[in-house]
Amino acid sequence: MKRVFSLLEKTWLGSPILFTWQKSSGNYLAATGNCVAMDWDKDGDILAVIAEKSSCIYLWDANTNKTSQLDSGIRDQMSFLLWAKVGSFLAVGTIKGNLLIYNHQTSRKIPVLGKHTKRITCGCWSTENLLALGGEDKIITVSNQEGDTIRQTSVRSEPSHMQFATIKTSDQSAATENTISAVIGKKTLCIFNINDPDCPIDLEFQQRYGSIVCYSWFGDGYIMIGFSRGIFVAISTYFQEIGHEVFQTRNHKDNLTSIAVSQTLNKAATCGDNCIKIHDLAELKDMYAIVNLDDENKGLGTLSWTDDGQLLALSTQRGSLHIFLTKLPILGAACSTRIAYLTSLLEVTVANLVEGETPITVSVDVEPNFIAVGLYHLAVGMNNRAWFYVLGENGVKKLKDVEYLGTVASICLHSDYASALFEGKVQLHLIESEISNAQEERETRLFPAVDDKCRILCHALTGDFLIYGTDTGVIQYFYIEDWQYVNDYRHPVGVKKIFPDPNGTKLIFIDEKSDGFVYCPVNDATYEIPDFSPTIKGVLWENWPMDKGVFIAYDDDKVYTYVFHKDTIQGSKVILAGSTKVPFSHKPLLLYNGELTCQTESGKINSIFLSTHGFLHSLKDKSPNELRQMLAQTLMLKRFSDAWDICKILNDHAAWNDLAKACLHHMEVEFAIRVYRAIGNVGIVMSLEEIKGIEDYNLLAGHLAMFMNDFNLAQDLYLASSCPVAALEMRRDLQHWDSALQLAKRLAPEQIPFISKEYAIQLEFTGDYVNALGHYEKGITGENTEHDEVCLAGVAQMSIRMGDIRRGVNQALKHPSRVLKRDCGAILENMKQFSEAAQLYEKGQYYDKAASVYIRCKNWAKVGELLPHVSSPKIHLQYAKAKEADGRYKEAVLAYENAKQWNSVIRIYLDHLNNPEKAVSIVRETQSLDGAKMVARFFLQLGDYGSAIQFLVMSKCNNEAFTLAQQHNKMEIYADIIGSEDTTNEDYQSIALYFEGEKRHFQAGKFFLLCGQYSRALKHFLKCPSSEDNMAIEMAIETVGQAKDELLTSQLIDHLMGESDGLPKDAKYLFRLYMALKQYREAARTAIIIAREEQSAGNYRNAHDVLFSMYAELKSQKIKIPSEMATNLMILHSYILVKIHVKNGDHMKGARMLIRVANNISKFPSRKYCVKSSLSTRPP
Repeated sequence: MKRVFSLLEKTWLGSPILFTWQKSSGNYLAATGNCVAMDWDKDGDILAVIAEKSSCIYLWDANTNKTSQLDSGIRDQMSFLLWAKVGSFLAVGTIKGNLLIYNHQTSRKIPVLGKHTKRITCGCWSTENLLALGGEDKIITVSNQEGDTIRQTSVRSEPSHMQFATIKTSDQSAATENTISAVIGKKTLCIFNINDPDCPIDLEFQQRYGSIVCYSWFGDGYIMIGFSRGIFVAISTYFQEIGHEVFQTRNHKDNLTSIAVSQTLNKAATCGDNCIKIHDLAELKDMYAIVNLDDENKGLGTLSWTDDGQLLALSTQRGSLHIFLTKLPILGAACSTRIAYLTSLLEVTVANLVEGETPITVSVDVEPNFIAVGLYHLAVGMNNRAWFYVLGENGVKKLKDVEYLGTVASICLHSDYASALFEGKVQLHLIESEISNAQEERETRLFPAVDDKCRILCHALTGDFLIYGTDTGVIQYFYIEDWQYVNDYRHPVGVKKIFPDPNGTKLIFIDEKSDGFVYCPVNDATYEIPDFSPTIKGVLWENWPMDKGVFIAYDDDKVYTYVFHKDTIQGSKVILAGSTKVPFSHKPLLLYNGELTCQTESGKINSIFLSTHGFLHSLKDKSPNELRQMLAQTLMLKRFSDAWDICKILNDHAAWNDLAKACLHHMEVEFAIRVYRAIGNVGIVMSLEEIKGIEDYNLLAGHLAMFMNDFNLAQDLYLASSCPVAALEMRRDLQHWDSALQLAKRLAPEQIPFISKEYAIQLEFTGDYVNALGHYEKGITGENTEHDEVCLAGVAQMSIRMGDIRRGVNQALKHPSRVLKRDCGAILENMKQFSEAAQLYEKGQYYDKAASVYIRCKNWAKVGELLPHVSSPKIHLQYAKAKEADGRYKEAVLAYENAKQWNSVIRIYLDHLNNPEKAVSIVRETQSLDGAKMVARFFLQLGDYGSAIQFLVMSKCNNEAFTLAQQHNKMEIYADIIGSEDTTNEDYQSIALYFEGEKRHFQAGKFFLLCGQYSRALKHFLKCPSSEDNMAIEMAIETVGQAKDELLTSQLIDHLMGESDGLPKDAKYLFRLYMALKQYREAARTAIIIAREEQSAGNYRNAHDVLFSMYAELKSQKIKIPSEMATNLMILHSYILVKIHVKNGDHMKGARMLIRVANNISKFPSRKYCVKSSLSTRPP
């Protein structure tokens, strides 16, 4: 805040003063000393004043500066005066309670006597022209504009500070001022509804607050109250929380004398303790400004804002008056990154914060209405005059002032030229006319030309062009270098605002319908801006060089970020990226890299960051959802490098894919390759590498649209490119045959047959045989043999399916393809056309299928012809059954053999051909169970029970075989057969029990052994008669060896030793028992004994075999060989080798063996003399 001027106390003789701002304009401040009351009317045209000891009302006209007197007609001294909010009614009250209502428009005076019984001290008008008055009689009255009392209520104490207001109830929103508030006795705030004045709401406050000094309604039903002890409070009057303190602070230490609220500024001011404090109503705890008045030692008085909030007046107790500038006109301009803005009524600041230049302050001669800044100049002005300044390195120099032909609305600056808009015209002129080489006619020019019947509504200067828009919708480009028009664009309605980008290559304009458009003069194309608010005040282009298509549109509340995407696969377009809330009374001046520099009403600049550029802040500690939102922002703004950084942090495949798709959409092929390579999508990387060098915009965009699966767009782009046949290729690859045919008619007629063939194949697959036939016929070229064969095959198949069987069959028979004949045969077979189907199968050499179909139509002759070529057993089986039914058994049995139906073969051999030998041979060869049963039944009928038992066992009918063996005393046969089969223990036990009953101990023991009943087996083996003794003992040894039971072993040993019958058995059995029990040491000792006995008996070979087998077994079990065994085996072995060496003629070795034997001659008693004679007769 800046003090504009002060009126000191000596002007008013040191007494407190009364003042009031002119309403509406605020150009005048009425101030007086010894005065009772004064007030401006609603328009600020008439000031009414009443003075002590005077019955006249003084009226001063602000338009004529003349004063007139109005006789009240009431002889009482006047005490109160107030103009109405609506209309020209003036209310005047007297010290005796009388009232005068004066209508200034009609000069009618309405005196109302006795309105109150004592002095009228306060009052207020409502927007419905109701007048509320309060007086020393402690009565509040409500009257209409005729002075009639419509409401009256009594209060506890004298009222003051009366105000009309609106309170919202819980059930409805009030549209009228339905409430009166007043301070009662300086302690209580009374609020009552004018429709129910007898039920007031009295709000009392804490004693420590002090008395109520003043209050003011603000916002949506809130009241700000100032207390004498420096505290101010904000309370709510909403029905459910009335009186609730929403804010409370001690703003001043000792006292508070006044508060004032400016709804326009959204600010509240309080004064006290020699200072003024200003708060923001949006956030009361935020202090906007503090102004200290140290020289006011007697205290402060009253605060009051102008209606527009630009000025704040403060009276003091000693009689001085101070005026502060609280709100400057928001005037500012920008050129590139340089901005100029009003910092005081007579001061302009030029700054370039982006390049870090020191701000320059320029003092101007008048309070300007417009400002412009260029590369080297500054212009300010008002009405029809402008002052130009040169911005040099050494400071600012006033250049000149220019007077124009009308009131200037705005000025734009070029490096050399300025353009001024006034009264529908634009004047372009040199800023510095001393510039060399300047031709006279190029110094200035007035637009439009005299013969142009239009008014210019807006204009702009770029580095090369003057651009203006007219009320007829024409946008003209005037090229300054050539001093001529170079381009124009005609819009249907008038153009009221234009905003070129820094290079002049794009232009945003707003028409009279408040619609926004982007215009590109290069191709004369316009693009409507989506979601363009009708309240938009202006547009700023992004000045950061990397964001060439970004711009913002702003109104009083929000900034809308847009992006113009010039190169996308869908063409150029404008998108809305997002919006950002703008603080109150902020005017955007400059946009640079997402940072918006705004001018405030206090003459300062403030920077805010657009919500669409949140990714420019630190990415650390951001959640995945926040990062994804930032990624979406970067993709909309084409900030792919920033998007890459975010994707690296997210490390999410979906995020990388979004980035890659955005690159494809914006035709950033190189960056897309980089992204797809990062995520390992090799296929699309290779595809993009192939197309990245394409210069044809539409062809490249078509490829990219195809990669993004937007095939219709891709086709349109291909057709607009230099290679339209690419659209046909794409549709063929996608198998969009209908579209491909349409394209081929226009682009490549020679491809129609090939496309027709592919289309026919697809139609055939979907069952559309009619159209498939037509396309197959269209596909025949007469030149391409392989292609035509496919088409002819299709014609054959479709003809059959359509019912033209003769044509289809003839075509298939003539066709070289076996597969076609098979397929057509299958179709005919499904259609029950068996004869034709079989014919095609046979012709195609599908003999199995042909035979099968011939069987279905009972053509057995043809089946017989085809049988040598048929491999399917099923066909042979069908044929065999037919021949069997005809009684032709030899043919049937042959067919059954081919069908591998052995049971049927066996049956026919037995039942019809009477050839059991062949049947038995087949059973033995095939091991057929059912066949074995049939053979068994055959032999049973012949009485050959042995053979019957054999085949019953073979057919796994063991119970029947056992019963048959029992009945016919053939158990030995059954036992022999069953012993060679894989039989269960139950079968073995049955046989054993049978032999046990027959007292045939050996057979009983044998089968008890097979079924694992070792004890019973051993018992029967030991009971065997002497004729079977050797075999029985061998089986007993095997039994004990398997049982590994000590008791059974002991029984057998006792039997072998003769304990049971007194007849010891041969020691070899004991040896075999030990071997069976794997008791190798005992077996070895036994073997030595046996060998010695055999030697003594002269059975040297037997002795050698016993010892050698024992030796080998001990070796295999890794048991130490007894030395006696090894010695005996060596001697016996040497004895046996003698004959072998002599026979082989190796007498030397034979002699050596004989010497060894001779040395142990005592072990060969029966051969003693033979050995000696041999030694004496062997040659040396």
